[in-house]
Amino acid sequence: MCVPAALEMFRSLLLSPDSLSWIGMGFAAVAGGSPARRTVRPIKVSHVVDLTQVLTPEFPSWPGYPSLEILNTHNIAQHGFFANAWHVHEHSGTHVDAPLHFSGKGWSAAEIPEEALIAPAVIIDIRARARRDPDAQVRVDDIKAWERKHGRVPRGAAVLMWSGWEDRASDQAAYRNMDSKGVMHFPGFSREAAEFLVNERVAGGIGVDTLSLDYGPSTDFGAHFAVLPANRWGIENLANLRKLPPRGATLFVGLPRVKGASGGPARVLAVW
Repeated sequence: MCVPAALEMFRSLLLSPDSLSWIGMGFAAVAGGSPARRTVRPIKVSHVVDLTQVLTPEFPSWPGYPSLEILNTHNIAQHGFFANAWHVHEHSGTHVDAPLHFSGKGWSAAEIPEEALIAPAVIIDIRARARRDPDAQVRVDDIKAWERKHGRVPRGAAVLMWSGWEDRASDQAAYRNMDSKGVMHFPGFSREAAEFLVNERVAGGIGVDTLSLDYGPSTDFGAHFAVLPANRWGIENLANLRKLPPRGATLFVGLPRVKGASGGPARVLAVW
């Protein structure tokens, strides 16, 4: 079967009323916890949301990082098929920070276990505070407030900050939000919240809809250092978090297996 046809069949199965039958077919996702203690549970799929920004040469990048370059290498008229070559930084667009990125050790992108790339999604909504203060951070109090409404953060969860910042993604200057001194201003996780999620809740990773796991003015990158050296991953530049429930979705992270990579652009899907 050709790839487009296979994808269409896959999508129709996901969205069909008969998706419950996937349980009988053995389709499963990994429940929370450390890799050594994870268990397999069946899931029901009736919604699929793509949390991936479309990567283009114009998509905002971290200052000093090169933007995506696309070179056409083959065309239909001359070669009978179409293909491009890419020059892309590992940390471009919607992408994963592998533990190696800030620890210098731990998993590279190719070494992250497959079960660690499937996780229950937790959505922490800080939009109201981010509208008032671009330097807003996810705090431990935000996580505990979420738990009072939705229950304890599941072991192995992907805890995602929803700040609404993706609305700026079409404008690099607005997305970076750099002041006259060259300091960026956008929301992120506080070190304390990241440490709490790793140590007290055994989260599998964190994600943001901004350029960095840390808030823009950070100079010590506390959230990165709390998460990545603990062999957890991070995802930056997420999209469409408004379409997810606060709890109940499962995240699937499609990360290229490049040997020694500190991360890479990813296709991130949420299903529930």
